[in-house]
Formats: sequence, C-alpha cells, structure tokens
Amino acid sequence: MADLLAAVIARVECWSIDIPITDPFIVATGARVVAENVFVRITLRDGTSGYGEAAPFPEVGGEDRETCLNALSSLAPSLLGQSVHDTRELAARMAHATPLQPAARCALETALLDASCRSAKIPLWQFWGGADVRPRVTDITIPIATQEKTLSLARGWYERGFRLFKMKVGKDVDEDIRRLESLHRALPGISFIGDGNQGFSREECLAFAKGVQQFGGVMVLLEQPVVRDDLDSMAAIRRESGIPVAADESVRSLDDARRVIEQGAADYINIKIMKTGVAEATDIAAFTLSSGLKLMIGGMLESRIAMGCSFSLVLGMKGFDVLDLDTPLLLSTDPIQGGYRYDGPTLQPWTEAGLGLSVTVPANARAAVFR
Repeated sequence: MADLLAAVIARVECWSIDIPITDPFIVATGARVVAENVFVRITLRDGTSGYGEAAPFPEVGGEDRETCLNALSSLAPSLLGQSVHDTRELAARMAHATPLQPAARCALETALLDASCRSAKIPLWQFWGGADVRPRVTDITIPIATQEKTLSLARGWYERGFRLFKMKVGKDVDEDIRRLESLHRALPGISFIGDGNQGFSREECLAFAKGVQQFGGVMVLLEQPVVRDDLDSMAAIRRESGIPVAADESVRSLDDARRVIEQGAADYINIKIMKTGVAEATDIAAFTLSSGLKLMIGGMLESRIAMGCSFSLVLGMKGFDVLDLDTPLLLSTDPIQGGYRYDGPTLQPWTEAGLGLSVTVPANARAAVFR
C-alpha cells in the first residue's frame, strides 16, 4: 500500500521557455527563430519527479504555445491523485479531452512515463522492451537559405562528422537543386533527405528528384513532398522517381497511417511524438512495421527532453531505420542536465532511471502549479 501511495501524482508544474535557434529555421511552410516551448514537471508523493516538453510548431501542427498552455491548464488537474503507473489509461483520457492538442499531451505523457520509470528504477527505453540499445546516428537539418549560407552551414556539420543532410526544400525547384549540387561537389561521401514540408506539387517534386539524380546526388528519401491529403501524388512520386517516400504531415493519427498504407503512398512513416502524443506514436510505429513499411523518427524544435523520449522509442522498440533526432543541436543553449548525449552525429544511450535528466526551473519563470 505504501508503494502505491508513493506513486500517486501530487503536483504538476508547467512553465514557458524560449530557446533561440542558431540559424533561422526556414521550411517551405514557415520560419522560426526561437523555439517557444513549454516544460512540464510531474512530482509524486514520494518526491520522485518526471519531465516532459511541448514543442508546438504552428506552421506544421497548428498548435502554438498559448493553446498548449491552455490545454495543460485543463489537463493537469485531472492527473492529481492518479497513479503515475496508469500511463496508458491517462493518455487515453487526455486524448479524448483534447484531441487537437497532441503537443500538450505529449508533454504530460512524457513526464508521466519519466516519473513512472524513475519510480520503477528503470531507464525509459526499458519500458518499451530495450530491444535495440546501442549508439545511433542522426542526420542534420539544413534550412532553406542562400546557396552560400547552405554551404557554410553544411561544411560546419560535415567537419563534426555528419554525412546525411536533411535538406529543407520546396520553395524553388531550381534553387533547391543548385543548393544540393553545391554540397555534393564540395563534401565527399554525403547523402540527402529532401524534406518538402508539403511545398512541392507532384510535377515540381519529380523535377527536383530528376535534377538531383542528374548531378549524381544520393537521395535517401523524399519526405512529405506534397500537401498532406494528396496521397495520389505521394504514390505517383514513389513510382516515378524511384526514390523512397516518407509520410510526415500526412500521418497525424493511426487512422492517417492506415490511409497512407492502403493507398501505397509511402515507404516510410515518420514518427513524431509531438504530432500524436506518445501512446499513439507507439501504436502507429507498431502498425507501420506490421504492414511492411519502414520507420523514420523525428521531431519539432525540441530540447533533449522530448527528443530523449523519442530516442527511448528507438532504443526500446525495433525497426527505426532513419533517425532525424537533431533539433537540440540547432538550439543555441541546452537547458538540460544529464540524459543522452551527442558525440558528433551519434546519440549515446544512458543507463539512469527514466530519461536520466534534470531541469532547473529558471528563477524568473512564471510556472503554473497544480496540486
């Protein structure tokens, strides 16, 4: 009985945090210069704490920080007095209450899982089985920029060991091709992911793919080249380009994943806990693999809290072939202590309980506290 009472949720805290981005994060549908995120801490009766993060990206998911804070204020009181180990049931309740706020739910789900695993004294990756615990390599994202700026950014990452470049494209086909060709000529042994963020038409994407092929560039994936509902074009791009296609914005739910797979619109599905919440992300991943497709995993503009949860999925489950877990490297500061770490492009696992990290609440933070 004492152990059960110790695992009861006693307090939930939420506070905003602004983290400047080292270079403007420009994609086909919008731009950000600051990650406007929300951190969450859940504390149990025995003092154990777990951390979570909401990283809304309005241009991609429709949420912003204000809507996340409102959702968190609505959801947090419902967690008080509940057992932290009932993570699935609590996630389902929150999804029912706020179906359009996955980033806010992701923050609370991550904090619940972190606190639960700390209480059980296991790393979060063990919660999902610990099936693939080893260092893993991520790509690095290059935003839409001038050719000169693109080359300058890529050289810096290349010198740190990165060889897979996720290129933000989709605004100007000819300029996109020139940007990639400049990297191909200057940096030996690299390959590309072309991330259109819904910016291309079918014809533009095919022209882009052909242009990259003509200069000899290695294109690993075409990620979400067209608008999310145009699954016919996604399927056509797969057939006609000969390059695997990854669905990102097209999959914001398990039902979306079913539609993409039924229509043959993708080779990969990009799992992002910020798009769906954590529990549904695991359901989508399992369904994707059972359907014979492959998995990619990425994020929004997240710190190592949310990205640590995503890395936990990679370590805990099998089947994640392409990692796009680089956004903490794009932020100007790292407010997190402990947890996984980066060694160039390699993410190194941790062995401590939960996410193995901690966060100091800034003295000037205006935290909302529920108890």
